[in-house]
Amino acid sequence: MLVNNKFHLTYCTNVHPGENWDLTFKSLKEYVPGIKNRLTEEKFGLGLRLSNKASEELGTGDVLNNFKKWLDDNDIYVFTMNGFPYGNFHNERVKDLVHAPDWTTDERVIYTKRLADQLAILLPNNLDGGISTSPISYRHWHKTENATNNAFEKGAENLSQLIVHLHELEERTGKYIHLDIEPEPDGMLENSDEFLQFFSDYLLPIATDHLKQELGSDSRKAKELIYRYITICYDVCHFSLAYEEPKETLQKLAENGVKVGKIQVSSALKILFNEGDNEEIWETLAQFNEPVYLHQVTQLIDGNVKTFNDLPDILAKKADFKELRAHFHVPLFLEKYGALYSTQDHILKVIAYLKDHAVTNHLEVETYTWDVLPAELKTDLGESITRELGWLTEKL
Repeated sequence: MLVNNKFHLTYCTNVHPGENWDLTFKSLKEYVPGIKNRLTEEKFGLGLRLSNKASEELGTGDVLNNFKKWLDDNDIYVFTMNGFPYGNFHNERVKDLVHAPDWTTDERVIYTKRLADQLAILLPNNLDGGISTSPISYRHWHKTENATNNAFEKGAENLSQLIVHLHELEERTGKYIHLDIEPEPDGMLENSDEFLQFFSDYLLPIATDHLKQELGSDSRKAKELIYRYITICYDVCHFSLAYEEPKETLQKLAENGVKVGKIQVSSALKILFNEGDNEEIWETLAQFNEPVYLHQVTQLIDGNVKTFNDLPDILAKKADFKELRAHFHVPLFLEKYGALYSTQDHILKVIAYLKDHAVTNHLEVETYTWDVLPAELKTDLGESITRELGWLTEKL
């Protein structure tokens, strides 16, 4: 939905099961019209998450046209997609496999091109579209400096193919779609500095050569296309885990010419010790230990961020900490839960910055963890999503 005549606000449907198209569409029909009707009488935007299998099935027969008709009939439009998780994202172990297949593989390229083609059909005229994606790969799959370098080079080569595809798609359809790379803890790109270094050291030189060969572009035009089609997905939770202040990061990206394709509005757990009963803090934190997703935990030490691979690693230590932050997407409206806090303050800082800076027009709530939250936080899913979108609309 359009908020303040400048933000297209939605939620990401990765909160729903989506192993295949039938399950995906069933969830959309069950939840989206009701959420829309609670929030607005105007058109309602949607952040569509398609697994590879669901995307393949959407492309068969008249399925895509029928889906578009359903969207039109219900005053719903798709303007952004989540192309990060390739496979199943619910009811089974995901953990580091959320990155597989990564950007070193042909499978990731084929999948993302297909999403772009489908988004071009669903996207309304005169509106840009975006697809968020993995930060190249999972850091710990590449054990040596040489392996890491090779992964970055291959990732840049494959992203170069996407730039050509998105450019030709825009030339053919008039639809502008950007690829929004999403840094996160233990991704090969974890923060803004790593993103900018990859951009300058790998993507710019490799993609420039590729665009010269494929499109006959000169260096200036090639650089223009790279910055047009490769953007960043600013996930508020992830950047709070990197202990980056929103204003500083968003200004840094702008100064380096990098566009923000979309902001994923999300909140992490913040654990503040010595502000209460530390034993109660550990007991409350243990309630968030679940087997499906990776929940990296970060600590700031002398200006450097230390990352623990998953929540069980930190629960086993129970060392003497001052502050920790945990990669667990908790409800936006939750400032505190028992002995724990959230990074809701980072969301409010982003909102404050958006009031005076045209960073992006794509805002997507991404709390996908409702089914693995502690029991006290589990309520009706449709009402929970509505409450988050209502909270964010009010703050905007």
